[in-house]
Amino acid sequence: MEASIAQLSYALDTFYFLVSGALVMWMAAGFAMLEAGLVRSKSTVEILTKNITLYAVACVMYMLVGYNIMYPGGDYAGAIIPGVSFLLGPDNAVEAVTAGGEDAPYYSTLSDFFFQVVFVATAMSVVSGAVAERMKLWAFLLFAVVMTAVIYPVEGFWKWGGGFLDAAGFLDFAGSGIVHMTGATAALAGVLLLGARKGKYGKDGSINAIPGANLPLATLGTFILWLGWFGFNGGSELKVSDVSEANAVAMVFVNTNMAAAGGTIAALITARILFGKADLTMALNGALAGLVAITAEPLTPTPLLATIVGAIGGILVVFSIITIDKIKVDDPVGAISVHGVVGIWGLLAVTLSNPDSSLTAQLLGIGVIFAWVFVASFVTWLIIKLVMGIRVSEEEEYEGVDIGECGMEAYPEFVNK
Repeated sequence: MEASIAQLSYALDTFYFLVSGALVMWMAAGFAMLEAGLVRSKSTVEILTKNITLYAVACVMYMLVGYNIMYPGGDYAGAIIPGVSFLLGPDNAVEAVTAGGEDAPYYSTLSDFFFQVVFVATAMSVVSGAVAERMKLWAFLLFAVVMTAVIYPVEGFWKWGGGFLDAAGFLDFAGSGIVHMTGATAALAGVLLLGARKGKYGKDGSINAIPGANLPLATLGTFILWLGWFGFNGGSELKVSDVSEANAVAMVFVNTNMAAAGGTIAALITARILFGKADLTMALNGALAGLVAITAEPLTPTPLLATIVGAIGGILVVFSIITIDKIKVDDPVGAISVHGVVGIWGLLAVTLSNPDSSLTAQLLGIGVIFAWVFVASFVTWLIIKLVMGIRVSEEEEYEGVDIGECGMEAYPEFVNK
């Protein structure tokens, strides 16, 4: 009887893990639609090509080496340098599942790989929007190889793989820092080497708006991401097969939703106060900011506190986008603000509700992850720049990277008539 119950729980938790992973995979579509809507029409095909290819690259590189760097097994508890091995091992045996006890596995190890690989793809998706409209496609994809095989897995090991940040008490439930701030930091390093789009900043210091081509598409992308985030945060509970875990999953879902709602409303009101108009793009970024903010700790807050955490994220993202523009860092989709600045807020907000948290440990995690990812990414981008260049020519940028990089247009009927 106990063996049957163990197998049933194993099957349920594995199924929940796989469905959660599928929801997170669907976030790749959300990023693709959001970014395609916020860039100009002449850059649409290239941004879509980047999004589907980076997902594939992430899957392959994480299978080859990234997963085993992040979860090396063995005696690496509290370590700084993880072990390195290649390819995926076998799945759990039936005997291990039915043996019972604390050490018995409660979900398939391959379901864990699937859930984790869609996370690394999410981190890489953050980068694509920030460098849009002027980066060479193949330079970006080469960086994706290094990011998903090494840069992300190393800092992921430090917390989720049982490394030294985990030992220090750093908390990050589903990845405000490990996923989102990491993606934003890698993007920042690339943007600083890449430079702004032509015409974005005038010689007189003026800032010229470059509107996106398709706001309905950007809105659809945001809703897809909102939906996918239930798998992102909910799946990170890891189990659903008993009453306490099922209740925890329900709380995570509710808090995730409330934080997004709080971020949307707060960002829209903030934009109305600052600009005198209801700015849709700020509302969209506000929703995403709320989601990023609650990701570090979606379980312990009350729904009201989760709404407030999301709302603060929504306010922060508006001011951050404005500030980053003023210092002439060109981020077409606001990724550095949404995922980086608000990711930091999310990590700090853990201390508002989790009694096991420590501000010192959270600051340590923020500093260490940022330093590693920025330095490693900057060096990688710089090497790529020296070897093959990272920016398209002025002519290609003027005509659009769709033609220069992909040889096709997203909306040819509007161009040719």
